[in-house]
Amino acid sequence: MPGSVQTVLAFGDSLTWGADAETGGRHPYEDRWPTVLERQLGGEARIIAEGLSGRTTSMDDHASLADLNGVRALPMLLATHTPIDLVVIMLGTNDLKPHLCGKALGAAFGMRRLAQIVATYPFGPGAPRPGVLLVAPPIIAEPEQARTLDCFLDAASESRSLAALYRDVAGEQSCGFFDAAAVCRPSPLDGVHLDVDNTRAIGVALAPIVRTMLRAGS
Repeated sequence: MPGSVQTVLAFGDSLTWGADAETGGRHPYEDRWPTVLERQLGGEARIIAEGLSGRTTSMDDHASLADLNGVRALPMLLATHTPIDLVVIMLGTNDLKPHLCGKALGAAFGMRRLAQIVATYPFGPGAPRPGVLLVAPPIIAEPEQARTLDCFLDAASESRSLAALYRDVAGEQSCGFFDAAAVCRPSPLDGVHLDVDNTRAIGVALAPIVRTMLRAGS
């Protein structure tokens, strides 16, 4: 309906949850990128933030207390939040943990499956088919201090391949694409998570892309 507020599902991991490398906790609500994105859109859309620390695209982590497999979680969230106009997916960093996958190609395969789930999910009568925006996460960096997250050892080089692979997946699946590494970099404290300025930067940068995709789909 013209003029109505649209709904965007932000599906991600700790970078969407708002993990703070300095405190080990969570950034304030107003500083997390989904909140910043909603504010930038100026009332055009509400952003539903579904971030879970450790979440992967499609890999199981049986050492975790929670189910981190994005392929299993996404259908439930589509059902929970429908009607949805756009799904923004930023995942893949955790796929690069050596004990889970360790390869950017594996993350790209998982992102393809997530896009396919949105494209084929049986939404109810009258519900829109959401668009999909695939976001390549920031590049993992070597921390300036002694490594605090050994599970990401040697993942930095693989993370540099994510953007090109995701761009290809987005093209074949008719999705939007954005490379978060173009606007942010991880904290030197752990080389993975974001400080306040960098998580805000994602929300600001995504706003014009999300606005364009929402208007095109309405």
